[in-house]
Amino acid sequence: MSDYTQIRYDQDGPVATITLHRPEKMNAFTRTMMDEIIDAIDRTDADDTVRGVIFTGSGERAFCAGADLTPEGGGHVFSDPNPVEDLSDERVRDGGGRLTLRLFDSRKPLISACNGVAVGVGVTMQLPMDIRLAADTARFGFVFARRGIVPEAASSWFLPRIVGTPTALEWCMTGRLIDAAEAQARGLVRSVHPQDELMDAATAIAREIADNTSAVSVAMTRAMLWRNAVAEHPMMAHRVDSRAIYRLSRSADAREGIASFLEKRVPRYPDTVSADMPDFYPWWDEPGYQ
Repeated sequence: MSDYTQIRYDQDGPVATITLHRPEKMNAFTRTMMDEIIDAIDRTDADDTVRGVIFTGSGERAFCAGADLTPEGGGHVFSDPNPVEDLSDERVRDGGGRLTLRLFDSRKPLISACNGVAVGVGVTMQLPMDIRLAADTARFGFVFARRGIVPEAASSWFLPRIVGTPTALEWCMTGRLIDAAEAQARGLVRSVHPQDELMDAATAIAREIADNTSAVSVAMTRAMLWRNAVAEHPMMAHRVDSRAIYRLSRSADAREGIASFLEKRVPRYPDTVSADMPDFYPWWDEPGYQ
């Protein structure tokens, strides 16, 4: 997919920006948008020149106002004319979950620059992003109970790990809107910025990663922190740590990391995620890994 209709894809040096782009609909989520974001993440994973990805929304009002419930939204479970009885049917799968699982598997760091209202899938899609920033005008809402449904997009897995179970329960059971200050105080977002400074702040973080770190190290670190934090026993993390340190310490990036430190210069890491990930990656596909 090259011609996007509901997102914009831009790249400035090592930083790619994915902009949800349905401003006339407050960037409401559709199946088309889901497909286009997934395609864009496939693209950033395959492009070694991309070192960080920023997500934001078009306009100043909304990051994403949730699922588009209108007929032009493309159809969804609320209005499926051909419901299925077999819950194992592929058509039962939640589109938001398909998206968040793909974001979870990204090899590049993901940064959310939430520029306005983010409710429903508009907020749950941000949970697998690694660093979340918000404009001071942002509002968040886990509004599912107010629509007669439940949290989606695997948010019952992500949200308690980010803000803790008591906060996750309160926000999801009340379905109330959360302002940017509360979102920061409870740990949902890293920092709050005036709207006209938000993208600069997000870009500064992406550039700090891109200019100073190994792409392979960052990809491995991202996978290790997300996955090992929920492993059954620290021994499982120790197994992965040990393999990673052993393999990466013998890499060209490790040699460059040491040389640049000793020579007091900016590093120039040669390894890429497309060609130089450790031979045991992805380790979570191994039998016995939880």
